[in-house]
Amino acid sequence: MKQIALATFAAATLAISAGAWAEAETFSIDNTHSFANWELRHIVARTSGTFYDIKGKVVLDTSNIANSSVDATISLYSLNSSHLRRDMHVLADEFLDARNYPEMKFVSTSVAPYSADKGTMRGQLTLHGVTKPVTLDYQILGIGADPWGGIRSGFKATTRINRADYGITKFAVNGPVGNEVDITLLIEGIKLGEDGQPYNAKKAAEEKAKVISYPMPTVAQPAPVVQPVPVAPVAQPVAPPVVQPAPAPEKQESAEDQLKRKLFKGLFN
Repeated sequence: MKQIALATFAAATLAISAGAWAEAETFSIDNTHSFANWELRHIVARTSGTFYDIKGKVVLDTSNIANSSVDATISLYSLNSSHLRRDMHVLADEFLDARNYPEMKFVSTSVAPYSADKGTMRGQLTLHGVTKPVTLDYQILGIGADPWGGIRSGFKATTRINRADYGITKFAVNGPVGNEVDITLLIEGIKLGEDGQPYNAKKAAEEKAKVISYPMPTVAQPAPVVQPVPVAPVAQPVAPPVVQPAPAPEKQESAEDQLKRKLFKGLFN
């Protein structure tokens, strides 16, 4: 794993020195793979923790590192020191007062490289309602493709701040909690495309490969002559023969009926 990491870093450094990334690229901070780690004295030992919710952007111009910049915001409620009661105490008003100051923010003001991958960065750190200048030592860990078609970058930066400078003074003088806080930033960035969405190398290659073609004019061909298909005459329906009903058989008069007919005939004649 170590050899692979060194090879990846070497390849990225060569790409930078060769001008493979000649334009400034914007990387969105991946807050699932970025951390703001901190460490300070407790009595005579050291206590550490992290803030894991970091959002923002890194603009990296590898053709001129001095033109690069960082704008990052850290949620204080993402504090994790592996001890819940301590986290609650640190977030309370005695220390960070996260209820009134839920975020800390860093905005770079200048970058001074002294090699292809290392240098110092100056900026403004806002914490606990106070904004102060800070200087960070940074390192570009590399740039490379991820397994999903995207491009990622890695950065590391370290600095030390005095918490009393930001109004966090509980136990600041000869107390059990140290005043100086060492900070290590581990940042992973996802390259963004021109549309502001994560860049996808496969999609970009497909778009670049598209060629606009114009169809050649075609000569109109005469339509084939279609001979009419003879139509068979439609047979006229034959009306069914009319069946005359058979005459009803004459009713035979009974002797009684004959006698009544003769009697009535005699009465009216």
